[in-house]
Amino acid sequence: MLSKEKILELINDKESDCVERTIATDDTDKFAEAICAFSNDLANHQKPGYLLIGVHNTSCKLSGLKVTDKLLKNIAAIRSDGNILPQPAMTVHSYTFDEGEVVVVEVFPAHFPPVRYKGIKFGFGLVRGVELLTKWKNVY
Repeated sequence: MLSKEKILELINDKESDCVERTIATDDTDKFAEAICAFSNDLANHQKPGYLLIGVHNTSCKLSGLKVTDKLLKNIAAIRSDGNILPQPAMTVHSYTFDEGEVVVVEVFPAHFPPVRYKGIKFGFGLVRGVELLTKWKNVY
């Protein structure tokens, strides 16, 4: 499990293609695409990627989220619902701060990419400092 200090570093790291922030709590497609992209490790970082739920993407401020068991179960279920194949290696934890709670999905690079969500491969990359989530064909 990551330390709170590491989570704060991730929250404030605006220049990384290893971190995706969102305040949405029910956008399963967005979450699954990010998990798929981190699993594919297109940039070959060979380190985990992090989906942070409850954090504004542009300001990196916490949204004041209150994490429920239902939210944690729904996020964890993305791994095994059959839409991401092969199944990603990931953990789901919640962290509490004064400003609110954050769900952290830590996604490890796949040993045998490509990983697909609903048959489509996704990957993260940086172009001129701007993070892009892309669909691609024939990379592997």
